[in-house]
Amino acid sequence: MRDVHLASVDLNLLPALEALLRRKNVSAAAADVGLSQPAMSRALARLRDVLGDVLLIRAPGGGYALSPRAEALAGQLAGALDQVKAVFQPPVFDPALVERTVRMVGLDTHAILLAPALMARLAKEAPGINIRIENYGVDMIHRMETGQLDLAFAISTTPLPPGAQSEPYGVDRLVLVMRRDHPMAKKKWTIEDYGRWDQVGISILGDAGSDMDAQLARFGIQRRMALVTPTFIGAVAAVAQTDMVTTIGRVFAARFADQFGLVLKEPPLPDVKLETTIVWSRVRGADPVLAWLRAVIREVAKDTMSLPSNVRETRVSRPAENL
Repeated sequence: MRDVHLASVDLNLLPALEALLRRKNVSAAAADVGLSQPAMSRALARLRDVLGDVLLIRAPGGGYALSPRAEALAGQLAGALDQVKAVFQPPVFDPALVERTVRMVGLDTHAILLAPALMARLAKEAPGINIRIENYGVDMIHRMETGQLDLAFAISTTPLPPGAQSEPYGVDRLVLVMRRDHPMAKKKWTIEDYGRWDQVGISILGDAGSDMDAQLARFGIQRRMALVTPTFIGAVAAVAQTDMVTTIGRVFAARFADQFGLVLKEPPLPDVKLETTIVWSRVRGADPVLAWLRAVIREVAKDTMSLPSNVRETRVSRPAENL
């Protein structure tokens, strides 16, 4: 028996072989696979050479019959082609069958606003998926690029590392938060007031600075961060019992306004829009589980982490030429 080296075999001949053995007719087989009759004849000649068998034999009454070798091949070939096709097709994905822990970087806002609704959804559709919300850190990019982290939450203005991808999942707006009996609760807040009242900042990567400080700097305003906390819930709890104020996303602030006795005021800032995004590394780009989970997060976040469409936009309180 002679050896056949697979690398030397044209695998494009397999569909032609299957059609020839099934049809027992060169013209009909050619039509099935989209070849011309001469091209199919050439394919048959090559198959006879590779397999060392005539394959099709002229029958006494006209037409062709299969050789004994071809009869044996016909029983194997259909199943073999299905297996070859399966190699190049994406795997069938059923979230209900997935057993996996997904690690994502987020804040207490995600744990409070998103996680409960997300886990309720997963309990119904993908009970084998576990979620771990981890802290931000200076090594976050490295952890994502090495596959230790699957997803991260960010805002659209956050610079992304090379190869990272992102998509929006919600829209929020900054809001000024203070207690209901704060001296400024019933007064108009001006840009200069940011320099007059103590602030509570939220530190994500060990630095309480933000895009908002850059906006204030354009007006020559520097705010005093009397308290810096790692959590948003800590910030609203602090302003609820002091004369300090904080500027955070409206969705989270509104969630605790009644509970903490807070007033939400429109801040006099040039830019208050917050578009929130999900970020992932190229390492996880083709992961069907994460693609499905991101879609679920977007759907859940519409109700839990996005402003209603009827919330009005904040306008700049100063003329544009003063910016």
